[in-house]
Amino acid sequence: MSDLIIAACDGAAKKNPGPAAWAWVVADAQGRPQRWEAGPLGHSTNNVAELTALAELLEATDPAAPLEVRMDSQYAMNAVTKWIASWKRNGWLTAAKKPVANKDLVVRIDALLHNRAVTFKHVAAHRVDGDHLNAIADVAASDAATTQEPAGTAHGAQQIPQPRADRTTARPAPKKAAARTGKSSSSAVIKAKFPGRCHCQKPYAAGEKITKNTHGWGHVECRETAGT
Repeated sequence: MSDLIIAACDGAAKKNPGPAAWAWVVADAQGRPQRWEAGPLGHSTNNVAELTALAELLEATDPAAPLEVRMDSQYAMNAVTKWIASWKRNGWLTAAKKPVANKDLVVRIDALLHNRAVTFKHVAAHRVDGDHLNAIADVAASDAATTQEPAGTAHGAQQIPQPRADRTTARPAPKKAAARTGKSSSSAVIKAKFPGRCHCQKPYAAGEKITKNTHGWGHVECRETAGT
């Protein structure tokens, strides 16, 4: 039997939907990163990006080798491991009798998982003490979503992407954030009229205070963190 392959995949969508991309990183059995790849998706959603990342990872790895996939998207993981059985029984309809979203990607992944030894491990996103491989995939996907250019070892990259503090650090405590919002800034702090998603990939609710930063609208504390 081939050695275990440890890998992580992630997707990103700016403003969700918005400029999107996928990424994966493959490590050896000891968890040391070996190769990675990221690709643009144009204007799409975070869920599409997450599913595409998983599909691309499965296609890029040896189907004869056992594979451990680390990912922070419960939606993508549950779609292909839990919900898919009932979707098939229901003729690709949800329990609410609505067409399954992103069916083409789910079907693609289902075929790639056939007769493969794949285990899934859910990891927390954007955590200081989180999974290192997931953090690499997160940065690669975010960068590709911004540049809309493919990247990775197959494209000549010599180094593994390094997780950035603004993407792996937990959100500041409310008291600290409140103190920082008192700084002068060219961007006004407003209450969101509609729910959305910050560049840290965490959502904000309608009525929550947000401000504009270099990545678009998002949490006030994320603007301040990025500026330090």
